Amino acid sequence: MSRRNTVLRSLHDVGLAAWFGGSLMGAVGLNGAARDEGGTWATTARIAGSGWAKWSPVNAAAVATHLFGSGGLLAANAPRVAVQQGVAASTLAKTVLTGAALGATAYSRVLGKKMEWAASSDPQDAEKAAKHPVDTDKAQRHLACMQWAVPALTGGLIILNALHGEQQRPSEQLHGVWDRARALAPHMSLPGHLTH
Repeated sequence: MSRRNTVLRSLHDVGLAAWFGGSLMGAVGLNGAARDEGGTWATTARIAGSGWAKWSPVNAAAVATHLFGSGGLLAANAPRVAVQQGVAASTLAKTVLTGAALGATAYSRVLGKKMEWAASSDPQDAEKAAKHPVDTDKAQRHLACMQWAVPALTGGLIILNALHGEQQRPSEQLHGVWDRARALAPHMSLPGHLTH
């Protein structure tokens, strides 16, 4: 339980930090600046689309880095997930939240790309927009929600990561293993009682 996983933790944390920070900066800074400077929905969409297009490869790398680190940490901590009370539940919550954040990120990018095509004056983009039509009013409403959903979900992952860190304290591990043993054998008479 005490083996170090510095590289995996670093990949997990740096990837998550970039995912969270990039989405929050995009919602506040990039989208806010596009609204202030755009004037029309088409100009606003072009400005925001250009910024998000530049960020997308970095964001994809951040998400992949986070997922690689997460998978490695899960494999390294599988015994603790199995035997320490509360770790499986927080791991499941983290997995569900990660899936939701991935879905929100992908949906935002698809909507943003369609809006970018619809707002573009480039003939190739106009052709793509014709192949993938979008209701711009509806897409704008959805994007307005998604721009806050991604940082909220990834922020939730940061909070669950802090919980996981607390659960790794030696006293928490001992207490969690003891609680799991008592839960699995409620009718056994176990000597003594451990405290925090």
